[in-house]
Amino acid sequence: MKSTPPRPSLLNPQTVWLLALGIAIALSLFQAGVFGQDLLNPGGWPLLWRFLRASLQPELNPEFLRLTLDATLVTLAYAVCGTCLSVVLGMVGGVLTSEVWWWAMAPRQERRELSPWWLGVRSLLAFLRAIHELIWGLFFVNIWGLDPLSAILAIAIPFGAITAKVFSEILDETPRQPLTALLNSGVAPLNALMYGLLPQAFLNLLSYSFYRFECSIRSAAVLGIIGAGGLGYQILLSLQSLRYEQLWTFFLALFFLNGAVDWSSAWVRQRLGCPSRLDINALQFQPQQLGQRRDPLLSGAGLAILLLIPWCFWSIDADFSKLWSPQTIALLGDIFQASWPPNLEIPLPQLLILALETLAMSLLAIAAAGLGGILLSFPAARNFLDLFNPTQQARSARLWTWGTLLVTRIILLVCRAIPAPIWALVLLFVLFPGILPGAIALGLHNLGILGRLMAEVIENLDQRPLEALKAQGAPSFGVFLYGVLPMALPRFLAYILYRWEVCMRETVIVGLVGAGGLGRLLTEQLSSFDYQSVVVTLGCFVVLTFLVDWISAAARHSLRN
Repeated sequence: MKSTPPRPSLLNPQTVWLLALGIAIALSLFQAGVFGQDLLNPGGWPLLWRFLRASLQPELNPEFLRLTLDATLVTLAYAVCGTCLSVVLGMVGGVLTSEVWWWAMAPRQERRELSPWWLGVRSLLAFLRAIHELIWGLFFVNIWGLDPLSAILAIAIPFGAITAKVFSEILDETPRQPLTALLNSGVAPLNALMYGLLPQAFLNLLSYSFYRFECSIRSAAVLGIIGAGGLGYQILLSLQSLRYEQLWTFFLALFFLNGAVDWSSAWVRQRLGCPSRLDINALQFQPQQLGQRRDPLLSGAGLAILLLIPWCFWSIDADFSKLWSPQTIALLGDIFQASWPPNLEIPLPQLLILALETLAMSLLAIAAAGLGGILLSFPAARNFLDLFNPTQQARSARLWTWGTLLVTRIILLVCRAIPAPIWALVLLFVLFPGILPGAIALGLHNLGILGRLMAEVIENLDQRPLEALKAQGAPSFGVFLYGVLPMALPRFLAYILYRWEVCMRETVIVGLVGAGGLGRLLTEQLSSFDYQSVVVTLGCFVVLTFLVDWISAAARHSLRN
């Protein structure tokens, strides 16, 4: 008599995380006041209607269009310069924080132990990336004023730390057999890394660098809020003066810039053979090799990039000599002196309440962005219909599919192109200040990012399991339920958890425009030059960011097993 296999237990790591998520979202909704207070501001509806109506008649005066073009080029230049510096910092930091580097540097008998320097460099980079680029921008503006150097470094430092983290993971997940062979042959560790590991990881590193450039475009727009110039600064001026026709012209320029960067990045990556921006939930990054034949289009794109980078540095004319000038050193000394000792008299209950509001805001934002991203990612994928029905569709069905694809991608582009603080300011027309408008603003912005990333996951799914299901006669719903969803859902959840870390950092920027949380307290402290209290608030924010980082990493690890 055959024994029946035991039924799988309902209590497993995945269900525990799901239950914890449900409880956390319910508590966050309660914290946002969804169940017990007035949320809508009826007096703001006429203003919102005027804002939406202005989208039909944007300002198209030739002189104003020249201003828009200049602001667009400034935003592009900031993004290019910031990305270049962040990739350089990320490459150095990625090597120094990768386990494979310290493993290669150690003697053969000690290669199981990591150097204490590894933990030190990793902790420093974790601190640098925990502080949002807008806070770095405010810090540098206090030192150098509205010099372009403030915007470039505000992008380069936190993005360099984030890039270092991802680069180190890519290097650690790259197969080590060629590296081991070179080390055993007596090759120096640096040379072995250059010839045995980096060629395999090159396309993955390059692909993520393109993704970081797309993020830099959005951050350059956000930095305009502090007066750094570019489209973000012009958008803020138009919004404050209620000139909505001009505002929509700047929005259109921002949509075009984000769309052009997104398309060109995807095109270059597709030609290189690395269609995915990053694969943060893979057990092993798949090394890819460059084609043997030279691609003239790629060569032209590479030449254009090589010309664009020096032009951007020349056009913004940032004075890098200020980094080591005596005046900068003196100002840094004054700021650190004004910040020490930290003001420990801030009431602990107040910090705890604001920290919980910040955590609730990030949870609600990522829950809304994740759910919306999953729903919109399928119609935003070019191959969505082909996943289920390989036969030729009717022409009307094809037109409907491409129409849906176009509309969905436009929605995702609009959501991610408009900075979260601008979304928050618009939502404050009809919502009372609090964490809810901040959560919705962050949710809308991250919805556009997650939807695009998830659509790429669907486009790059392994077709073999799906073809096997189709060959067995499985219906379309069965192919989706037993083929597409099991392969795509783990990657979706990994992206959501990754963006949750980013959402936590971004809560500070919507707090700066009155959306609540620690960002609101930080705004009050910065406006009063209370640097001793700023240190304490930033410390709480960094601790909260580390907590979210740890929870996210633990949840992603659980998904892999």
